[in-house]
Amino acid sequence: MALNGTHILVTRPEHQAENLSRLIEQQGGIAVRFPTLEIVARNDDRTQSTLANLDRFHWVIFISANAVNFALKANDGKIPRTKSVRFAAVGQATAQAIKMAGLPVDLLPENGHNSEALLATPELQRVDGQHCLIVRGEGGREQLATALRSRGAEVDYLEVYKRITPCIDSSPVVELLVQRRLDVITVTSAEALQNLSLMLGENNKLLLSIPLVVVSDRIRQQAFDMGFNRITVTDSPIDTAILETVINVCDRGIEWPN
Repeated sequence: MALNGTHILVTRPEHQAENLSRLIEQQGGIAVRFPTLEIVARNDDRTQSTLANLDRFHWVIFISANAVNFALKANDGKIPRTKSVRFAAVGQATAQAIKMAGLPVDLLPENGHNSEALLATPELQRVDGQHCLIVRGEGGREQLATALRSRGAEVDYLEVYKRITPCIDSSPVVELLVQRRLDVITVTSAEALQNLSLMLGENNKLLLSIPLVVVSDRIRQQAFDMGFNRITVTDSPIDTAILETVINVCDRGIEWPN
């Protein structure tokens, strides 16, 4: 099998880690589950009232699948559909979550899976006078809202979840690091990478020479700044793309330019 007993660190939140872990194990790898983020609901009295009045907005932009799912949880499992509102997704996983909620996906970037890709779409070039709602987690990036406002849009946020650092035992991961048996690290967000370093404390320097698979150039740059020296970026943030990159790393099909 492609991965043949290699230890792959999976840092996705616990409720999102199972599919990638299963894919790794199907290829003969050992998925080391070590969630470095926990996603929890954010209590906000505005959530239900905002979702009940979506017809005030021209665009509702979901930043992640978590944004869709926690909006649903906060509103008795429903997000109302109105004819005047268009729904936008940052990436494929978010689009799938929107569809599962029974809503249309009116805008999805063809190239890329981040705020920059969404901002490059023709539909968001002329938004002067339009009202946009960005549904996201607490304290996300500001680039999307800043750019839309610069184009004349009015932008509101609805923050439906927050990220916290899990309280879990790191000793199994430390043991693998000390024994030099951890083969690849996978990370899907900048905050997850930062937490990984914090959660391992003084042992975090042992991470730096291990191949690191990330899902964006922004995370790659952060990892480089932290001292990682074997970093590769997937073509997409979906689990199958992460797996393919992990296999390439383990097959020594990756050249390390950094």
